Amino acid sequence: MDRLLEFCVNHPELIGPFVVLLVLFFMLETRRGGKSVSTQQLTQLVNHEGALVLDVRDVKEFREGHITDSRNIPFSGLKENLSQLDKFQDKPVVIVCKIGQTAGAAGRILTASGFKDVRRLSGGITTWTSEGLPLVKGK
Repeated sequence: MDRLLEFCVNHPELIGPFVVLLVLFFMLETRRGGKSVSTQQLTQLVNHEGALVLDVRDVKEFREGHITDSRNIPFSGLKENLSQLDKFQDKPVVIVCKIGQTAGAAGRILTASGFKDVRRLSGGITTWTSEGLPLVKGK
């Protein structure tokens, strides 16, 4: 660890650009997967803008509990089932997964397919349940 700090101090011309590129990489990846929204913002999008909530968890997890009126298309079959979402291309689409990691990849797929307003629930369904918000079971 001491040698790492010594390297950083002795070579700021290498460390500076590395840090800048790392920050830019994370910013780019975050935007490509869709803007993060909180649970409150998700509720407002659904109530005021008619947003689609797309749950990309597998069917078993979806049946154990999901957000009211959300659609389930598992991430593994998302590319093959995009035609089911054609009528939502100009509406906000909020992607929900278990903890928020898969939603970014799903967001990139939707954005590449022409969806205009793709967002993802920050923290996924785990954050939704930890805030005590309701889930629908079954279906």
